[in-house]
Amino acid sequence: MRLIKNLIVLCFLIAASAAGGFYYWSQLGMDMDGAKKEFTIQPGSSVRAAARQIEAAGVPAPAFLFEALARWSGKANRLKAGSYEIESGSTPLALLDKLVRGDFSQASVAIIEGWTFAQMRKLIDAHPGLRHDTSQLSEAELIRKINPELSYAEGMFYPDTYLFAKGSSDLQVYQQAYALQMKKLDEAWQARANGLPYKNKQEALIMASIIEKETGQQAERPLIAAVFVNRLKTGMLLQTDPTVIYGMGAKYQGKIYKKDLLTDTPYNTYTRPGLPPSPIALPGLASITAALNPASSDALYFVARGDGTSHFSTNLSEHNRAVNQYQR
Repeated sequence: MRLIKNLIVLCFLIAASAAGGFYYWSQLGMDMDGAKKEFTIQPGSSVRAAARQIEAAGVPAPAFLFEALARWSGKANRLKAGSYEIESGSTPLALLDKLVRGDFSQASVAIIEGWTFAQMRKLIDAHPGLRHDTSQLSEAELIRKINPELSYAEGMFYPDTYLFAKGSSDLQVYQQAYALQMKKLDEAWQARANGLPYKNKQEALIMASIIEKETGQQAERPLIAAVFVNRLKTGMLLQTDPTVIYGMGAKYQGKIYKKDLLTDTPYNTYTRPGLPPSPIALPGLASITAALNPASSDALYFVARGDGTSHFSTNLSEHNRAVNQYQR
């Protein structure tokens, strides 16, 4: 009888010691030589599979112990799939809490003002932090996923820096950028000046894309807008090189020649009146605002001075003198 009691006490002491050791381990900082460890919990993973994925990534948390910790804490069914980073010195318990919160590691992608949609898509397709769900889709298939009523992608995405959890779908970035561009355009449209020659918001966005490509000087954008608005109102051709270049596509090799200006395409504003059929780039807020609130000016022409600024003229004679001064 005494032997049985001693065995029970021994088992209790062993269990208590094991529990104490287990608790101590859960609170002990993990040594990763001062480096961060990255790992991904795949969708649909069980707690056992998640623990093995963490251990396989080099996190010093033995899978059987981490699984036991998750089950003991009652959190085994609350782990969220996704990509994570864990700092050296973090405890297994802190790691578990991170997985329960879904405290995913973040990455970012920067979309630049004036880029074309093709440039934006190339960057997103190559981004290592994204899950590339759309890379094999045609442009038409992609925009149908974003908005079935869209007829083109160019200009429809707001150039900005977007944060996302590593491993997120690339479609999420497109959806965020589209929603933000529509929000910015709606707000600017509501605050637009009177008497503008646009039939709708999309025409204003087309104009904004032209302004975006015509100048890098933010202060000049309202004046550039005034020139093109004045031309539309008077029935003059816009005659803007960036639209010609866009219409040339892969044929453009860094220079534009007189024959290019004379070759008709839907985007050649030297041969066709009015606005082109779509934006030619991704315009930022400054260009959208300028398109909808141009400067008060009678200017019909402008020419680059060569220092990043432009000379504006109200008549052709003055413009020709400026061209002779600054470009010949």
